[in-house]
Amino acid sequence: MRPEQDNESVDFDDEDYKSKTQVKNEMHELQALGMRLLDLKPDVMTSLPITERLRRALEETRRIKSNNALKRHRQYIGKLMRDEDLEPLQQAVDRLDTSSAEYNRIFHQLERWRERLISEGNETLQEYLDTYPAADIQHLRQLIRNSRKELELQKPLASSRKLFRYLREQSELAE
Repeated sequence: MRPEQDNESVDFDDEDYKSKTQVKNEMHELQALGMRLLDLKPDVMTSLPITERLRRALEETRRIKSNNALKRHRQYIGKLMRDEDLEPLQQAVDRLDTSSAEYNRIFHQLERWRERLISEGNETLQEYLDTYPAADIQHLRQLIRNSRKELELQKPLASSRKLFRYLREQSELAE
């Protein structure tokens, strides 16, 4: 006969308890983040805050052709992702992923800077330089001047695109 267990003696710590489904879902999320890392260009991946072990595993994934091996390797990447600091990694991926809200927010912010710099003048330029002090003022003024000229002459907006690229570079350097 089995002795009766007192329900009060069994203590579950609800804060630490995770169901099997919850653990599996977390692993799938880690694997998905790992797969998003694979979509990044190799030169961008070098700037990510990840361990060398995970970096090598991600590079190795590109060589795997077999579906079964790829599935096992994804699980391995998910396992390696447990040891990573996920918050800065997620933020870095969101900044680089064109489908993310963070990327779109930064993109629109840079577009607003470009439009203001072209249309408003020196006050906006000074405001931009206060925000991004490392910017080359001479190069910036030249890009703004060329962009205004293109607008006046209704030419293709090559300088405007160059200005946007320069603003994006300054934004990335400031991070």
